[in-house]
Order: sequence, then C-alpha cells, then structure tokens
Amino acid sequence: MTASDVARSVVSTLVAFGVREVVVAPGSRNAPLSFAAYDAAEAGLLRLHTRIDERTAGFLALGLTKGGSRAAVVCTSGTAVANLHPAVLEAHHAGVGMVVVTADRPRRLRGTDANQTTDQVGIFGPLVPTLDLDAGPDRLPSGLVHLNVQLDDPLVPSGRWVPDVTEPERRHAFSSRMLPSLPMGPRTVVVAGDDAGPAARSLATAAGWPLLAEPSSGARTGPALRTYRLLLAASLADDVERVVLFGHPTLSRPVQRLLSRPDVEVLDATPSWTRAYGVTPIDNDASADDEDDPAWLARWQQADASVSNQLDVLIDEAGFTAYHVAGAVSRALPPGGHLVVGASNPIRDLDLMATSYDVGSRRKVIANRGLSGIDGTVSTAIGASLARKAESRNLALLGDVTFLHDANGLVIGPDEPRPDLTLVVANDDGGSIFATLEQGAEEYAHAYERLFGTPHHVDLAALCQATGTPHWRVDSAAELDHALASPNGGVEVVEAVVDRSRRRALDLEIRALRP
Repeated sequence: MTASDVARSVVSTLVAFGVREVVVAPGSRNAPLSFAAYDAAEAGLLRLHTRIDERTAGFLALGLTKGGSRAAVVCTSGTAVANLHPAVLEAHHAGVGMVVVTADRPRRLRGTDANQTTDQVGIFGPLVPTLDLDAGPDRLPSGLVHLNVQLDDPLVPSGRWVPDVTEPERRHAFSSRMLPSLPMGPRTVVVAGDDAGPAARSLATAAGWPLLAEPSSGARTGPALRTYRLLLAASLADDVERVVLFGHPTLSRPVQRLLSRPDVEVLDATPSWTRAYGVTPIDNDASADDEDDPAWLARWQQADASVSNQLDVLIDEAGFTAYHVAGAVSRALPPGGHLVVGASNPIRDLDLMATSYDVGSRRKVIANRGLSGIDGTVSTAIGASLARKAESRNLALLGDVTFLHDANGLVIGPDEPRPDLTLVVANDDGGSIFATLEQGAEEYAHAYERLFGTPHHVDLAALCQATGTPHWRVDSAAELDHALASPNGGVEVVEAVVDRSRRRALDLEIRALRP
C-alpha cells in the first residue's frame, strides 16, 4: 500500500466510526493524512480545521469533542507529537474520547537517527492505547485512542480521492437491571463534581437532600446551593453522615475534606473515576426510596440564603473585582447558551457567584477539570463553540495568564470555521490564585511577586489587534454588562481590568462568612 492508500483507509475508518471533525497541523510526514482529510471534507463527510500549533490543535479537538462532536487531531512526526501531550492528558483524565493521529516514519527507519524520528509508540504513556499502523485499521476503539501511522515515500497523492464510506451496523445493548434504592436515615448531601450530569440533581430533588454542585457539573440547577463551599466550613457540615458523589470534584478543599472524613460514608455513583479516598460504588441511576426529613434540607437552604446575602454585600463594597466579572458572565448566559470556564480563579469565582439555573434551560458549562490546567483554554472554548448550534450564545471566562498561555488559539486562518464566541478575560496582571493559597501568606511576601504573582504588563489590545480579534476593554461592572449585552459576532475578547492587590484579604473575609 502507498502512503496515500494507508492515509485514506485511516480517514475512512475515522468517518465510519463517527468522527466528524478533523484538526490538522501542517507537516510533511502527515501530508498523506492531510490530503485525505481534505478530500473527505470536500465530499461533505467531515469538517476540516487547520492550525499551525500542535498544542492548539490538540485542545481544539478536545473542545470539539467536549462540545458534542467527536474529533480527531492529525500531526506530523517528532516534537509535533509531544506538543499534543497536554491535550491528551486532559482528555484521558476527563474521559474525553477524541482521536489522536500521528504520522511516523516507516518501521525500518526507527532507531537510525533519521530526521524527526523518535519512538512514538506509547509516547503518551500507559494511559492511552497506541495502535501502531502500517495499514488502515479495521475499526476504531471507543474512547481516547492514539493511531500512530507509518507513512513511507511518496508523501503526496497521484490524484484526488472520492471517498466511499459506509458506516458499520451499530448494535444497542439494553439492560433490564433493577436500580438500587438508597435508604433514608443518615444525614445525606449530594456532591456533583465536573461532568456529573443531571442525575445528581434528580436524586437530590427526589430525596430532599442538599445539592452541592460545581459549575461544570451539569447539575447546577434547581435546588443547587450557591455557597456550599462556605457552608462546609461552618458547623452545619459537622452533621453530615453520608455523601452521594457524582462526577469528578476538583474545586474545593472543603469538599475534599468532607469526602475524606472517617465518620462520613461516601457512595460513589461514578465509579469509573479513580478516587483518592475510600468509597462504596453505586449505580449512577440510583434512586431514593423515600423523601428525607425536610428539616435537614431547610437548614442548608436557610444557611445558603444567609451567606449568599452576606457575600453579595461584601462583594459590592469591594470595588470592581474578578467576582463581579464571574457574576456578570453567569447572568449573561441565556437559556441554550454555552460557557467554557478556565482553571485557577475563574471557575472558583463562578462557583461562588453563579446562582442555580432553571431546570431544563439547557445552559451548558464545561471546563478542563481532568487535570485542571490553564493550557489550551482558548482553543478548547473555540472548539466547543464550533460544536454547538450556530445560533447559540457562546461565552468563555478565563484569567489573563490562562489567556496568554493559549494566545496562539487566536491565530485562525482566513478560510477556517469560526464560531461566535465572547472570551471574557479577568485581567489582574498576574496569577492571583496563589494569593489565596499558602504561598500568599505575609511571610513569603519578599518572593511572592517574582515567583507567583508574575506580573506581565502585556497589552491585550495590541495582542488582539495582531491577530485581527475584536477587543473591548472595560473597567467597571456597568461597562462589562454593556459589553456582554452587545456581542459583535465572531471571536471577540472582552478584557475586564481588575485589581488583585486585595485578593488575599477579600478571600479571607469571604471564607469567614457564617450563617
């Protein structure tokens, strides 16, 4: 088989098994794969995206898949493959089934010091299975997979390809198993971490249990408590005897402490996650066999209302802060809207400022919480937005360091698909997350700015101008609300300039709030 034959077989298999988005980073060794993807796109079988940076390409594919359309990323050999590693790690730890396709030298050139040749088989470690191919695969495994494709000269096709792809017959398995029913008695809360889904809210509602839901859980609706993170530091949390856990909780040390308490029984409805604490696995569709004592839920709801009121007063008196930015973005997200949230402070600020959305309003909030890194967030947001319906409102909330870390995500060619996406950047000129951690204590002030605060003084307007990205700078809550109410269309940046000099003091005041 020629390299073009192999590449066309690979692309045919991708399409046959549901891949509808392909992101290509340019290179010579992967040229046969690129030409095959181009021809498949011309035939209407997939949508093609090209990016000049492999890390950006990997996170674009991640975002496309998280947004609901399974994607593949294609790159050339050598260091190009290594640049996919951050997105691959995030995909694995978040359970995102994108496909990684890397071009490689033929087997005979391995270990010969041939240019751009390294050992790419298993390059992503034991977490990701590698199929080392010198011919097209017969099928595509589900979940995250690495296809390492050996391609020999010639690397360009002799003509155009007219694909003829037939989707395989899919068989659906049906189960008639009985769902377990959870008994009443122990004072129970439901914790919904990242990607928990609506089952957490359904169980909490049916049983009358407090719902502690992270913003990206898919369960921050209906009865979800806004200030649960603060309530877990109050005496109310001492009475918890049982936790029903959904998804991947990552945001809060109080939640981690609750799950690690020896006197608290933890029932895990998402046993596929590897937990750092002892749990009892249960079915994700577990139900309650009754409704619990309403006084238990009422105590949490009254405490949440009290702390929420105090929090709003405190934030309103603090000037224009990142908390205002998070609250404004949350309010601007309409029914059917889509929000991607960056790691570090933005998702934690949103966690405190976002009130519960209406059940059925179909607002979707996603974040890269597999490893909670700040890399690739701009590209993830663009990919996730491209996977949504064209008429949906797409927003992203991220910090300035996160934005700068993936500024290459704004480098989009003139012929590339572009979503309507408003990137809201809370710019406090550095890494203020560390002000709220141990490193921000007064005893480390002599080294804090150089090691952790890392002021950069980057002119975001000039950076956006360089990539032709519309930019709007705001310095007040009123200006921010106005900017969010008037999107320009396409990818745009709203820079909200806030001060981080009081971040640690304000954080300590917030943590001290009690019902």
